[in-house]
Amino acid sequence: MIRGRTIPERSGRWLVGGLNLFALGLMLLPLILVSWLSVISNEILSLPVEGYSLHWYQQAFRQPQFLDGFILSVLVAAFAAAAGLAVSIPAAIVIVRRAFRGRTAVLQLLMSPMTVPAIVIGASLYIMVVEIEIASGLPLTGSVGVFVMGHILLTIPWCIRLLVASLEGANLSIEEAAASLGDTPAGIIWRVTLPMIRPGIFAAAVFSFVVSFGNLEVSIFLAAPGQVTLPVAMMQYLEWKIDPTIASVSVLQVLFVAVALMISNRFVNISRIV
Repeated sequence: MIRGRTIPERSGRWLVGGLNLFALGLMLLPLILVSWLSVISNEILSLPVEGYSLHWYQQAFRQPQFLDGFILSVLVAAFAAAAGLAVSIPAAIVIVRRAFRGRTAVLQLLMSPMTVPAIVIGASLYIMVVEIEIASGLPLTGSVGVFVMGHILLTIPWCIRLLVASLEGANLSIEEAAASLGDTPAGIIWRVTLPMIRPGIFAAAVFSFVVSFGNLEVSIFLAAPGQVTLPVAMMQYLEWKIDPTIASVSVLQVLFVAVALMISNRFVNISRIV
């Protein structure tokens, strides 16, 4: 017995801690390698490296396709997150607050895009759009509306997941008290329910934005010529040239998402919702 714990208990705690650190190291290793590649002087990786420089970051800012792609990605992600919330908030309230036959099936249907690989979603949407265009004659292929709708589809599962969790943890007695005082159902939702789940709404918006911002597969299939998001611009750059510029763009993309999450966490403790 050592300080109230047996030796096997202490060994088990050390083993679990070591495994956690090992798993964390494996998760961070790609980011560490990409960050290292972004500051080496070599145009092609060779060891030992010639030196270290921020030249590739300067080169990234000189590429207009990266800046244009970043702006388009931000606009599409912001609209997709807002539209995803507009669909998911009433759906989550109905699923959690109303008892009806098939509720589980509806929830699974809304969550299903999360279980399907994004490349399958992108290819399926493209085939569906082509078939509808052939049957109706409407110019859907490459349209902005279809492109944005594909990104909205990606955001809905994240919104539903976080909003349902927030509603299930909300205090139902407060809504019942508001109803007993004569408030209307719409007033209860607006003045009681939505303020109670504000952290969940905020977390859903942030995660939806990140999912849409970093998506490549749906954008490849649905984007029209000239609609180049940042992930697509990075892939197109790699088709013609391989140098650490793409590593520097990747690091900047990760930093942008990390800063957005940290700023969001100052207003809402996202770790309590996710």
